[in-house]
Amino acid sequence: MSYDGASEPLTYRSTLTVVRGATTGRALVDWDPSVVHPRLKDGDTLVTEESASPPIQAVGRDGTVLTKEEYPSLGPVLDTLRQKYGDKAGGEPGVELVVRHTADGAADTPLLTLAEGEPGRLRTTLSPSVQAAAERAVKKYAESSVVAVKPSTGEVLAVANNRADGFNAAFQGKVAPGSTMKIITAAMLIDNGVTSMNGPAPCPDTATWQSQTFKNLTGMDPNESATLADSFLRSCNTAFIKLIDEEPLTDASLTAEARQRFGLGRDDWQTGIPSFDGSVPAVAGPDRAAGAIGQGQVQMNPLNMASVTATAITGVFRQPYLVSPDLDGRRLATAEGLAPGTAAQLKQMMRLTATRGTGQEAMAGLGGDIGAKTGSAEVDGQEVSDSWFTGFRDDLAAAAMAQGAGHGGDAAGPIVADVLRAGG
Repeated sequence: MSYDGASEPLTYRSTLTVVRGATTGRALVDWDPSVVHPRLKDGDTLVTEESASPPIQAVGRDGTVLTKEEYPSLGPVLDTLRQKYGDKAGGEPGVELVVRHTADGAADTPLLTLAEGEPGRLRTTLSPSVQAAAERAVKKYAESSVVAVKPSTGEVLAVANNRADGFNAAFQGKVAPGSTMKIITAAMLIDNGVTSMNGPAPCPDTATWQSQTFKNLTGMDPNESATLADSFLRSCNTAFIKLIDEEPLTDASLTAEARQRFGLGRDDWQTGIPSFDGSVPAVAGPDRAAGAIGQGQVQMNPLNMASVTATAITGVFRQPYLVSPDLDGRRLATAEGLAPGTAAQLKQMMRLTATRGTGQEAMAGLGGDIGAKTGSAEVDGQEVSDSWFTGFRDDLAAAAMAQGAGHGGDAAGPIVADVLRAGG
């Protein structure tokens, strides 16, 4: 590759598939952009030019340099940070060969440096030790993602993905979170005076809402005398659905709780890189009941659910961020947060879930103040549900999903536990 007198060799492995022509029988290449370069996808181009952004040396909260080689799943994140903050970090651009992507907002993927630039230094909130644990944890499960945050500040300590498509689903995913949503639903029930941690939340075999029947996980025994804490720690779907038509709840109550208390669904988070803020639309009909258990039209990602756990245990919404707002003067989102009594009840129910409920197996062996909530999200056209889990240990909260991996404790639970273990 050459540019303005500078040349460097580019070496890589590529594969192509040869097929027989349907009519001629001749050998033909089954064309795909990856034949030219394995990083190319439809619509992408190879470009050699002076870098649009100077290189950066991203460092963790302790000053340790973060590289793609040591933290592979950070690759797209580091590329995005360079694109957004390269001109603010004090560096000088070089000459590079990059893959230019067609997707809106997608950062260029550098392939080769022909002339070195001067990297600027960009401090992030990431913890190298927690990030390393997150990288190892997601490698064990396909299509998995995890985020860890510091509840007392909102700082993101780790973000990792293990996905074939390279998508940062940890920050930008939009999928049903399953029963991890019951943290928000429980807060809504408590804040509206419907019940309390020790108040009634009967758990029958089935619950019908506007002609749609909902069931619990196979093998769950009914408990008509259950409290909210009992139904929360066992993740009883029917208990939550039976309570959502109680006065004064409306079709918009869950939406209001998510927006006003947990800062979700307002499209105003400024994390430092592109992120999705969750969506809890106000809906009528069966989707209102489905939303209460994290199905229907509710959409979340691990970043959102780690933040939900942080808000639940502190009572304060602190918008997660990866780069300090001091660098570029952006305004972090705000929300009311929770009443102290509500937060205390949510934290205690999550503690019970981690020590006596559905999160017990995954959280076994973790010391300190711990809590958890499991989730399994059914997806249309997918035989196996998505695995979700969120939990905390002292001043560390984490959430994970593993698509098509089953119950919350099967895959997402061990991922979260490994990350929490690294935090102390």
